[in-house]
Amino acid sequence: MTTPIALTIAGSDSSGGAGIQADLKTFAALGVYGASAITALTAQNTQGVSGIHLVPPEFLRAQIDAVFSDLSVGAVKIGMVAELASIEAIATVLKQWSPRHVVLDPVMVATSGDRLLAADAIQALRKTLIPRASLITPNLPEAAALLDAPLASSEADIESQGRRLLALGCPAVLIKGGHGQGSESIDYLVRASGTIALNAARIATQNTHGTGCSLSSAIAAELAKGVELEAAVRSAKAFVSGAIAAADRFTVGQGHGPIHHFHRFY
Repeated sequence: MTTPIALTIAGSDSSGGAGIQADLKTFAALGVYGASAITALTAQNTQGVSGIHLVPPEFLRAQIDAVFSDLSVGAVKIGMVAELASIEAIATVLKQWSPRHVVLDPVMVATSGDRLLAADAIQALRKTLIPRASLITPNLPEAAALLDAPLASSEADIESQGRRLLALGCPAVLIKGGHGQGSESIDYLVRASGTIALNAARIATQNTHGTGCSLSSAIAAELAKGVELEAAVRSAKAFVSGAIAAADRFTVGQGHGPIHHFHRFY
């Protein structure tokens, strides 16, 4: 029996709710073996980010090479990349190893509002990493930032921005609706063949730390198991919705607490 393996390339969250820690918890909860390459250390808790220490690009590349040279990686999730040199290092390694599935979560701002991606890195993200991704998973503000466009305010605007993001070279875009309004949180999966709206009830909780990280890593986990993209996205959304719904079982921190990755187990 082949063990499904996923690799997360992302920043570390010292409070354990987002980043590498959220990704590895998600992989484990979904029955996938998780490997990791850390792009940055953050001094972070549920109230915000107080410091970022970048991992040198050559050591980031060494981590990724070490994983690919030994493990049979079924899917890669990319989260916080922080700087231009890190993006270039990741792109070089992806070109070398050519993983079948790459889920890129263009993390620019933390749940707390702290900016996590340097402005000069956004262009490199567009030109260097997005064309190497199988799927990108921006939220509404990130989609607007990637396109230098206003925040989408209607379904037509969201679909239009999704198609503009496809033009950057990736075959699929999932625009997340968590920052929208209304009783439902609607994500839009945009591909050349059409757009699918994925609905879920909007859950009233402030414990949403790591939601985006967990969704992208859940998709990567399903892809690593051999699940087709649309089914992987639907399964991942159901998993994260359950984790948000169970988040208030925890009392962790004084700000935006973590979601409950292991809600199916305890």
